[in-house]
Amino acid sequence: MAMGWNRVARRIRVPLGFAFAVLFLWLAKPTWLFLALSLVLVVPGLLLRGYASGYVKKNAELTMTGPYAHTRNPLYLGSILIAFGFALAAHSLWIALILAILFAAIYIPVIRSEEEYLRSVFPEFDAYATTVPRLLPRVVAAEGSGATKGVFSGALYRKHREYNALLGAAGMYAALILKLVLLRK
Repeated sequence: MAMGWNRVARRIRVPLGFAFAVLFLWLAKPTWLFLALSLVLVVPGLLLRGYASGYVKKNAELTMTGPYAHTRNPLYLGSILIAFGFALAAHSLWIALILAILFAAIYIPVIRSEEEYLRSVFPEFDAYATTVPRLLPRVVAAEGSGATKGVFSGALYRKHREYNALLGAAGMYAALILKLVLLRK
């Protein structure tokens, strides 16, 4: 049963994100203050995702450099920061609560599934996993992680099309500002 949900969670996470965006915009009650405050989470989330995408070589090697020397899942951590930043922008406790439930239901199984795959393909994964936390980052890079060997690659950033996160965030802010201006009382 768990393997079945892992597979479903992997497949529905992106389409579910688009469906949630509609609900998000409907429930959002943005204010200028909360839009500004949200940048404290959204901007670092976008930067972390962009930085991580310039290091990861999916399915080719176990990435342990750059942000991967601090957390095994910098892309998901960046997504969480962005999502909760937008919950803050929406000024809605309901959105924050729904997001927390969705992240737990989708990303916990996805992360576990990915770790099973990495463990089966890369023998060094277990040693890496003992020194680098799953999600909440270490302040100092893990020793032996090769943090100094890796170099950010703009080509990888473009290959992974991580600029789409920036475009999506800009579109979401535009929609929130439009809602704020049009529905001003």
